[in-house]
Amino acid sequence: MPVRIEDLPPIVIDPLAPIVIIAIVGLIALRGVRLLVRGIVTALFDREATEGTAQELSAIELQKRADTIATLGTRVLHAFVIVIVALMILDKLDVNVGPAIAGLGVAGIAVGFGAQTLVKDYFNGALILIENQFSIGDVVTLAEVTGTVEDLTLRRTTLRDLDGVVHTVPNSEIKVAANRTRSWARINMDVTIEHGTDVDRAIAVVDGVGRAMEEDPAWRRRLLEPPRVERIEAIGEYGITLKILGSVSAVDQWAAGGELRKRLLAAFTEHGIGIPRPQRVVLARDPDGPGPRPLEAIVEPPGGPGAGA
Repeated sequence: MPVRIEDLPPIVIDPLAPIVIIAIVGLIALRGVRLLVRGIVTALFDREATEGTAQELSAIELQKRADTIATLGTRVLHAFVIVIVALMILDKLDVNVGPAIAGLGVAGIAVGFGAQTLVKDYFNGALILIENQFSIGDVVTLAEVTGTVEDLTLRRTTLRDLDGVVHTVPNSEIKVAANRTRSWARINMDVTIEHGTDVDRAIAVVDGVGRAMEEDPAWRRRLLEPPRVERIEAIGEYGITLKILGSVSAVDQWAAGGELRKRLLAAFTEHGIGIPRPQRVVLARDPDGPGPRPLEAIVEPPGGPGAGA
């Protein structure tokens, strides 16, 4: 038996029914978007936590990063769904949405051109968080600025350098991120000794200093590999350069370098190993001599006349 329109319930033919249905579908879509974004972010971070650099993060920090990315993605898609639902409702109310759609298209193009750098900031910031390129407290070099990360958001990274100057770097400007405090660092030092020094003896002294640091309780847990002479790096005009390499906990690399230099100076002094010092040559003419005389070379130690006395 055919169904007549008159026989349908009033709610079906009520003009508000399509609007209600659109609103319900929109709410369902908003909920689905939230679950979809959460699922994608969770899958990305689970993989990064097991295979990538994010495995070094604590569970709390990892969850915080995931929540930040999920919130950003959810808000963007929510705005898109809300705009679509609003336009559909206006269309059901017999409102001509053509000019509005055209206006939104023109406005979208204008905003796109004007805010493309802002979009790049947020997109690059999301990648930084997902890939764990650096975290708050790390010492990094970004956009030719080196400092400690004090704040990290999706749009910008805040660094404080050694002079205490605060630098704000937009994330879109970060092409290469050099993290100086990731897990471990290398002690990479060149030391030059005077020509004529017994090289084998100097190497033994340097290696002994490295072993002494490793045995020191204050450095035992901080040194991963004791400093030692890797090779003769260069034979130059002023002396012989030794390449010293070692491994240390990343946050202790600067303190370890300073401690090694102090110990090397003491050891070189104790064993009579000289470090080249620049000398100054002064050419002078004897004013009291009869007639022209050849120039006389006077070699002065650093600090001027009498400094070597």
